[in-house]
Amino acid sequence: QVQLVESGGGLVQAGGSLRLSCAASGRTFSNYAMGWFRQAPGKEREFVAAISGSGTSTYYVDSVKGRFTISRDNAKNTVYLQMNSLKPEDTAVYYCATHSRPWRNSRLRDEYDYWGQGTQVTVSS
Repeated sequence: QVQLVESGGGLVQAGGSLRLSCAASGRTFSNYAMGWFRQAPGKEREFVAAISGSGTSTYYVDSVKGRFTISRDNAKNTVYLQMNSLKPEDTAVYYCATHSRPWRNSRLRDEYDYWGQGTQVTVSS
């Protein structure tokens, strides 16, 4: 059984920083890409960032490039999302997810099969 548990969300002022963590279990972690997605009220869940199993390949949505950094520690089965220069439009519930197939990496939500419960990020202006 794959389990993903996010932590690190909270309330921050615009311009501030947060680091999200996602601890994974139940799958050979280093074989699978991990992604971060977010969902704001009334909007669809959207891709934010993804990282390959080895950590050598990353993708970002344009709106967070230069501000967010995805990384992973395969020894700890954990993926991180460092978020700097936060903006009110970054407010959303953030979810981590694991890709459904080993040795792949993708921005596509439908290619991820297990999801965490989500962690709220609120950025005040």
